[in-house]
Amino acid sequence: MGMTVGVIGGGQLARMMIPAAVALGIDLRVLAEQPGMSAALAAVAVGDYRDLDTVVAFAETVDVITFDHEHVPQEILRELVRRGVQVHPGPDALLYAQDKLLMRERLTELGLPVPDWARVETSDELGAFLAEHGGRAVVKTARGGYDGKGVRVVSHEHEADDWFTALAEDANGGALLVEELVEFRRELAQVVARRPSGQIALWPVVETVQRGGVCAEVIAPAPGSVGRIAEVAADIAVAVAEGIGVTGVLAVELFETTDDRLLVNELAMRPHNSGHWSIDGSTTSQFEQHLRAVLDLPLGSTGARDAWSVMINVFGGPAGGVLGDRYGVALAEHPLVKVHSYGKASRPGRKVGHVTAGGDDLDDVAYQARATAAFLQE
Repeated sequence: MGMTVGVIGGGQLARMMIPAAVALGIDLRVLAEQPGMSAALAAVAVGDYRDLDTVVAFAETVDVITFDHEHVPQEILRELVRRGVQVHPGPDALLYAQDKLLMRERLTELGLPVPDWARVETSDELGAFLAEHGGRAVVKTARGGYDGKGVRVVSHEHEADDWFTALAEDANGGALLVEELVEFRRELAQVVARRPSGQIALWPVVETVQRGGVCAEVIAPAPGSVGRIAEVAADIAVAVAEGIGVTGVLAVELFETTDDRLLVNELAMRPHNSGHWSIDGSTTSQFEQHLRAVLDLPLGSTGARDAWSVMINVFGGPAGGVLGDRYGVALAEHPLVKVHSYGKASRPGRKVGHVTAGGDDLDDVAYQARATAAFLQE
């Protein structure tokens, strides 16, 4: 079988696939949007993933195409499939990661638990939803949002007028997604991998901590999740993967509500921030598993190496430098913590890396990870 995997997108997710590819002897090739991106080590081409000729030329050099983001246009994905290119996940699945309205519709059809939602095209329709849901709701753009972008909490029907105006001016039209403002205790994520031949593997459900709409911390497994929570999260993720036909790694982001429900919030059809802990904390990392899955190889064990793993994202980095400038002290003071750099220059708010600690005592593990991250991003 062919063992050349092409990744569209040169970000940190593609970068973190490189060690797994090297270990398995897989030839990993990356189509990066710009020179010098995180995955530059494997970037064999630089070009626009929205240009059909560029993507087709890249696809001709590999056996399988996969992604480090979900933004490749549907018409390009479908042309690749028409030409016989193996694309994982395929366009029929990626459609639901690209359009939140379609995702909500499909999950509802599958009978999966989601927040109460509606498609709205005018401020009057938004106002009607607000009136039926306590006067507050979450409005999301159907396409293009991530890390808190394209999401607003509103309490008045005119608070999304600029988005409605933009949609009205768009030749393709469109609508916004409005959802009930869910009262939740915490956010969870269930990461799962699925091969084209159907085999599925799941990691432990994790707790994620968001700051400013961006994932900041992950605790694996989610405290207090053994039993019902883990079982329900796993059932939901398997139902999504099979119902939508996802191949590769899928992250299902969940709300654990104050009335003890689990609701699907978002889907990511690629390795995901909530699974980064698995690089150091699991028998098989999500990146190795993703490569196995898209090549339809047997999936690896997802058992945890430690009782607890805590992953902390590093934002900003040392002013005027890179993470490596702080290694001398950070690695000496916290030798049990694993540091992962994304090869990016420091910039306020930029995700430049992450750290992971593991062990038997959650408080100590969390302290070690948080202290290291804090020092690296000062």
